[in-house]
Amino acid sequence: MSFSLDQPLVNVLRLIPLIRRLSLTFFLVMAAPLPISANVLRIGVSGNPPFVEQRVKGEGVYYQGISIEVWKQVASALKLEYRFVPQPNTDANVQAVVDRDIDVAIGPISITPDRMALESINFTQPYFYGEEGVLLPKQPPTLLARLKPFVGMAALSSVGALIIAVFVVGNLIWLAERRKNYEQFPSQYVKGVGNGMWFAVVTLTTVGYGDRAPLSRTGRTIAGAWMVISLVTVSTLTAGLASAFTVSLSGAPAKGIAEPTGLRGNSMGVVSGTTSEKWAKKYGAIPSPANNLADAVMLMQKGKTKGVIFDRPALRYYIQQNPQQQLRLASFNLSLQTYGFVVPTDSFLSRPLDIELLRMHREGVIKQIADEMLDEKGLN
Repeated sequence: MSFSLDQPLVNVLRLIPLIRRLSLTFFLVMAAPLPISANVLRIGVSGNPPFVEQRVKGEGVYYQGISIEVWKQVASALKLEYRFVPQPNTDANVQAVVDRDIDVAIGPISITPDRMALESINFTQPYFYGEEGVLLPKQPPTLLARLKPFVGMAALSSVGALIIAVFVVGNLIWLAERRKNYEQFPSQYVKGVGNGMWFAVVTLTTVGYGDRAPLSRTGRTIAGAWMVISLVTVSTLTAGLASAFTVSLSGAPAKGIAEPTGLRGNSMGVVSGTTSEKWAKKYGAIPSPANNLADAVMLMQKGKTKGVIFDRPALRYYIQQNPQQQLRLASFNLSLQTYGFVVPTDSFLSRPLDIELLRMHREGVIKQIADEMLDEKGLN
């Protein structure tokens, strides 16, 4: 018994090996690693040194800073093509992501509840932890400020109490000695009390001339008590004078805002479009917006504000770059800041960026970048 296959079926059977080869090729291509995006990403850039710094080289412009270096490492690991799009401030940078004008916003962008509440954006893992600080003028003390410790209420009250004590002891010695020891303490009030006060001063200073000395039992008892009191008095007075000399000669800055409560009611410079405006209002200060940090410092130097509220690392960098301006950082911080990148909620970059930033944190790469940048700027 014999039979033959129809020609169409024969053709199909001949195609099976070819189909298998094409299928294998397809799966190999799909399994091969591909760049996350073939498009050139638009990266919004905003902020101040040491996080973002714009430099001019020849006819071109390039960026550097902590935020820039972290992004470059992330983009290199993920094989991303991108171009930087400068933004005027942080708020404008975030809004550009909301409006889909850019794909990612980078810079010292604080992760705040208000920004997290925006439904059209997501923050990545934080890549830097900083503080909100206060910049103040380092005013050299005037002559009056140097002399103030010596004419202050504490100093004057101490001297006044000492004079009263010497006067009282002088009277007591005179009363005890004026009858039996009238040669040293005459019965005339002014001369007798004057000698008594002289004895009190000599005893107080432990000079001990010996030209006046009580002879009666009562007088010696008073003198003994005064000697003990003098030891404590001289020690206290010496410590007070030493402290006053230290304050006067140390060149310490004049008293200014020493704690966060001191911001209340004072006009403080802030940078527009940053969280510094929010923190100024939170602590009861009157915010005076400026376009950038340099302009905010200028407001303070002109006497229009008492200080500047801004990111502490940026303030430290500004002080290091401008030593001639006599500026200082307040000893307190206003808040802890966490910085992250911003992407649209439906961005394909969200998870890859988080994974890469987390990896860089765990391997110490981000800390190394920050340390190198801050060491380079002289901030460590």
